[in-house]
Parts: sequence; structure tokens; C-alpha cells
Amino acid sequence: MMLGDEREFDDLLLMLKETCGFDFTGYKRTTLMRRISRRLEALKLRDHGEYRDYLELEPEEFNRLFDSLLINVTAFFRDPAAWQTLRETVIPSLLASKGPGKVIRIWSAGCATGEEAYSLAMVLAEELGMDQFRERVKIYATDLDQKALQTARTAVYAERQLAEVPEKLRQTYFEPVEAGFGFRRDLRRQLIFGRNDLTRDAPISRVDLLLARNTLMYFNSETQLSIVRRFHFALSDPGYLFLGRAEMLLNHRDRFEPVNLRMRLFKKIGSSPPVSRATWAPGADVSQTRPYARHTVLQAAALATGSVAQIALDRSRNLALANSRAELLFNLDPRDIGRPFQDLEVSYRPAELRSVIEQVELDLRVAELQDVTWHRPNAPEPSVFDIAVVPLLEPGGELVGVGINFHDVTRYRRLRDRLEQTNQELEHAYEELRSTNEELETTNEELQSTNEELETTNEELQSTNEELETMNEELQSTNDELQQINETLNSRSDELRRATALVSSVVRSLGDAVAVVDTDLRVLVWSPGAEELWGLRADEAIGCRLASLDIGLPVGEILVRAQRMLDTGAKPGDGRDDGVTLDGVNRRGRPARLNVELSRLHTDDMSPHGVIMVMNLLQQEQE
Repeated sequence: MMLGDEREFDDLLLMLKETCGFDFTGYKRTTLMRRISRRLEALKLRDHGEYRDYLELEPEEFNRLFDSLLINVTAFFRDPAAWQTLRETVIPSLLASKGPGKVIRIWSAGCATGEEAYSLAMVLAEELGMDQFRERVKIYATDLDQKALQTARTAVYAERQLAEVPEKLRQTYFEPVEAGFGFRRDLRRQLIFGRNDLTRDAPISRVDLLLARNTLMYFNSETQLSIVRRFHFALSDPGYLFLGRAEMLLNHRDRFEPVNLRMRLFKKIGSSPPVSRATWAPGADVSQTRPYARHTVLQAAALATGSVAQIALDRSRNLALANSRAELLFNLDPRDIGRPFQDLEVSYRPAELRSVIEQVELDLRVAELQDVTWHRPNAPEPSVFDIAVVPLLEPGGELVGVGINFHDVTRYRRLRDRLEQTNQELEHAYEELRSTNEELETTNEELQSTNEELETTNEELQSTNEELETMNEELQSTNDELQQINETLNSRSDELRRATALVSSVVRSLGDAVAVVDTDLRVLVWSPGAEELWGLRADEAIGCRLASLDIGLPVGEILVRAQRMLDTGAKPGDGRDDGVTLDGVNRRGRPARLNVELSRLHTDDMSPHGVIMVMNLLQQEQE
């Protein structure tokens, strides 16, 4: 996309935010571009600037655009294997941790039309029983699309939407209604549907289970990080998170641990209780100390051999402690214990720590330095550290010193850089492919691309995987719409066939030669009797003007009477058409005397629509 197109696209997103209050800047840009491009193609518009002008002139287009951007693809028990794992693993653990009688709070984020929330309701009702479910369970289901939420509140679904629901559950939890099958009203009260913008609105708090299946994949990485933090805050401890098959939490291992990684089930990692700091007394004899002292020495020994470089300063900012990792990393030795920290190289390399220490002592709050790069002497490549400066407090809250932890994240940083580069290369290749096949894009190509991209398990390639899953849901949404249109067309075709069969039956039942002409006196119906009398097939007569037919009927007077009937909207003469008697020649060339009766063909509003001609044979010369 050129620079001008980028600017016009940003202006379009800003217009949506200012006009309708929808902020799409946190969504994946490639997905938004593809969905909006479909609207441009449908409206025959060239660029986003023209589309902005069109939106100003046609406010109804906003609704059609939002229907395209907010992809509402869902199903009952979507990915049955994942739901089975949830039922067998997470639900029993959740109920055991809550204890009897306590309320169970669940949040379905991005619920679309509600199938996911009702699936969970059935699982819990089966596990708890109907009475316990009504007393203990609250399911909060949220989405950004008000139209989809209204469908979810109604809880009426067609038979094809219930295809994945087992027959036993369908009979237990759904009731036949006029438009399909409705979820039981007495259980529906436990589900609360509401609008919630995951990027801006406050999360629902104290939930025990949070479902966000194929929701995160629509957002970019920064927005995903913010939403996952909100999810972590929303969950109780313990709390469980259930994601879709295209979503992972590779960058959130400090917040969630996998219960079943393949099925995308995670458990919240709670906050650790504070650990009291102890002074390390080198040279103490563990066997001759009291139990508390032996515990203190054990703590010091564990600290000394830790994999994270740690040092501690006393209240005078003198070096009081350094573990083995710190001594090796910063060239410290036991003689440096007691020296002023500012005299040591570690005070300013790899980062300036003296001012940070002053701020920590003043605020009594932890300070963190992220991604600090250090070019160590004689090292082939720079190292990257996350540094945490922690105030050390006595039980009474008085400051006794400062601890400094150096977490070596070089390996993770390199891995992330490599994955980002790989992801950029893949995104570039994908954009070239999409540009080449833009006009020939079909369902099969999108699914093939999805399958190819889903084979990768690399961390940074997860973004591409989510993008392709989004496209798959778009196709499923389009397929549902086409299926509904196809059902409507089939219904209309059946009605047309019945109407045609009825007309044909009426015409055949008349027995005589019958012809129907429209307001231009073109033949619409030519009965079998007319074929037999005049020797002209229906496919030869229909569509032709009556005056142009090569038959042995003098139509001059008939045309005059028919035209008068169409012009006046009434029968000729005194209001009764007794017909006109004419002499003609039948298909065998024999003279035939006929009585031709005319009747007006009208529409529902009684306006002229054509003329019905009934040709009764009065006399025919014997062969």
C-alpha cells in the first residue's frame, strides 16, 4: 500500500472512531484492509478516500461495514475435543476449588450470537444438576456487536445450527418454537448478555473461568498484551482461561501456566507471597547454630548458587552481598564486600543504577529496567538484561537495604528478534501472494493458505496463524449467508413450480383452445387445444405477437376487441362478451367455424395485465 493510501486508511479509521465510537486501531491492520476492500469492490469504489465520501452520503453503509468487520462466526461445542478436555479436566478442578454452595462466575468474551455461552451452560448443568446450576452459576457473555447480542438474548437457533449438539442435550435443553429451537427459559436467566469493548471497557472481575475463543487473534500484539493483562486481573485465584485453537500465550508465562497446551487451556498464576530477606553470614557453622540460624544459612547458600545474578546493599549503600553468578558476571570478589556501591563498576555498567537506587529508597517501590543491552569485554555478542531494584524491608516496614537482580534475557531476546524477522519475511511473502491473486481469490485458495500457515508452531508465526483463522471464519460467515439465500431461492422455486403446475392444470382442464396474451398482445400461454387446432407448438407461439402467428384464424377483429378491453379496463359492449363468431382454417386446411370469447386478465390492483382467449369450435367440415 502506498503512503497516500496508508494516510487515507488511517483517516477512515479515525472517521469511524469519531462518528460511531468504534476504535479499530487495535485490530490487525491486514484483516481490516481486506474486509474494507471487499466493501470497496462491492460498491465499485477505487480507494478509501472515495469510501469516506460515500459513508458521509450513505449513513446506512456504516451498519453494513460493521457487519463485515465484526465477524460473528461461532458454533455449539466448537472444536469438540477441546470441550471434552474442558469437561474432564478443568470443570472438576474448578468445582473442587470452589467448594459446595459457592457462586461460580464465568465470562464468555466475544460471545457473538451466544452458542459458546449456551454450550458452557449445558456442560455445567450436566455436571451440577439443574437446581445447583440455577442457584450457583452466573455466566456473563459480552460482545461488541449489538445485533449479535440480540440474537443471543433471544436464544432461538435453526436446526442446522444445532447439528453439533448431541441429541440427548438437544432434547433436554431446547424447546421447539416457531422459528426453530429455543434454549430453556428457566436456565436462560443464569446468562447475562451485554456489550463490552475488550480494548477499553473494564473487565468483569472475580470470574472463575474465562472463555475468549478466537477473539484475541483479531488484535495486534500490543492490544493482545493489554487484553491478556485485563484477563489476568479478571480471573480469581485459581482461575482458568480457555482460548481458541489459533491463539497462544507464549509471551505471558509469568501470568498463565498451561493446563493443556494443545487444547489451549491455561491456569492463572497468582501473586507470590513476599519472602523475608536474611543476612548471609559466611563461615558460620550450620551444625552449631540454632534452627533459625541454620535456616538463614540455608537461604544464603541457596541465594549464592542461584542462576540469577543478585547483589544486596545495606542502608549506607555499601555492598553487603553478592552471589556466585554476580561475582562471575561483574568481576566481584569477597574483598569487595563492604565497599561503597558507587565505587564499583556494576553501579554504572550495564546501566546507571545509582539514581534508580535513590528513587527506590525514596518511594519504597520496585523499579524495573527492561532490555538493557551490555557489550561485555571479550564477548562476541552483546548481552541483554532485565534489572529489578527491590527495597529490602524489615517486618515493621523499615528499609534495611536494596536488592538488585540481573535477569539474563539474551537468549529470549535473540529468539524474539529471529522470530520477528521470520514473521516479517513471511508477511511480505504473503502480501505478494495476496496481491497477485487478489482478483481470483476463492474459498479454496484461502483455505489452502490457512492450512499451509497453520503447520508452523513458531512463536512469532502465531500472528500469521491467527490471521488465517480469521479468514476462515469470514468464509464460514459468508457460507452461512449463502446457505440462507439458497434455502430462500429453493422455497421460491417450489412456489413457482406449484403455480406453474396449477396454471398448466387449469389450461388443460379447459379442453378448448386457449391463448393468453399480454398488454402488447404477445402470447404468454398456448394450450394443447390450440396446438391441436392450429398446428403450432407452444414454444413456437409463446413470445410472438398474436398478429404475426401463421394460423388459419382471422385475428383482425379479435385484436381490435382485445386492445379496446386493455385500454378501457372493461369488457366491450354492454359489459358482457358473448364472443365473436369467425370462420377459419384448421391445421389440416379444413374450414372451421369458431366462437372466440375474450376475458380480461388483471393483477391484484385490478389493472389490465392481458387478455384470455377461449376458442370454441362450433362447426368443422367433415374430412
